Amino acid sequence: MSENRIRWGVLSTARIAQNTMIPAIMQANNAEIIAIASQNPKVSEVAAKFAIPNVYNCYEELLDDPNIDAVYIPLPNSLHMEWVMKAADKGKHILCEKPIALSSSETKEMIEHCQSKHVLLMEAFMYQFHPQHQVVKDIISSGEIGQPKLMRANFSFILEDRVNDIRLNPNLGGGSVYDIGCYCIHSIRNILNSEPIRVYVHAPSDPDYKVDTIAIAMFEMDNGMMAIFDCSFDMVRRERYEIVGTHGSIGVPKAYNLPEYFKGEGTIIVEKEDGTERIEKVYGNEYTLEIEHFSQCVINGVQPLYDGQNILQNMKVIEACYESMRLGKWVTINYEI
Repeated sequence: MSENRIRWGVLSTARIAQNTMIPAIMQANNAEIIAIASQNPKVSEVAAKFAIPNVYNCYEELLDDPNIDAVYIPLPNSLHMEWVMKAADKGKHILCEKPIALSSSETKEMIEHCQSKHVLLMEAFMYQFHPQHQVVKDIISSGEIGQPKLMRANFSFILEDRVNDIRLNPNLGGGSVYDIGCYCIHSIRNILNSEPIRVYVHAPSDPDYKVDTIAIAMFEMDNGMMAIFDCSFDMVRRERYEIVGTHGSIGVPKAYNLPEYFKGEGTIIVEKEDGTERIEKVYGNEYTLEIEHFSQCVINGVQPLYDGQNILQNMKVIEACYESMRLGKWVTINYEI
């Protein structure tokens, strides 16, 4: 740690690292990127592009660098557990891409291992750090839309390169629920401040790739509300959610990913039963805010807002979704195990 700035290393030259997370680290007021590791022969080009001073050709060498405080892991889903554990063994704090693992048992083991090594672990649901979601919670709390009864969440896009994309590889943790449905699940839990108790998911397995490329889910929440989400690699891009109450609704049309061309602009649409509509604009760089939050937690030695228990709860819901797909029926979630 250098003058209240966390020194970051990145494992991989993944697109998400180059397009969002490395720039976010560079823009953060309490972080800097000092290393990147990859077997990709273009790793030196990536390092030069972002003026990253240290380049490693294997992940172990980066983890052995004593100057690195924290690492960002954007590897394929099936590799998350291995490299989280190895990073923790080297005393590195860890921001790992979603989903953090492929099962709740893996997730629990990772969380406990990081705790035993006294390092912080957070799953990278960056969207939750955009301030528009707190505004939504405040509107719900104000009673403006009455009693909330239903939340709908949607995340879809057309996946073009079907041959080479790891999101269609079952051996690497592919599937639409793992990749984007996890955002819908997280936002339902986050916005409603409630946990699903029963889930039903219909998601036919793609005959060519043997993963779910579309899923439609229903939740019964522990506070009596209902929630619905859909996710797909086969439909037009949608990243939104809506909360429906007894006297109005709240819509968030750019809920999960606000790329550069949106300039961090979130939009909240409040529609009332009398036909009136109010639109609020809320600004923020969710990726930079995520890095700043986690870095500050490392500096202060405190748990992140999105802590281990929350991470585990989300994975239990994802796991229940896949069980429901397999069984073709409603599944009750056991949070005690």
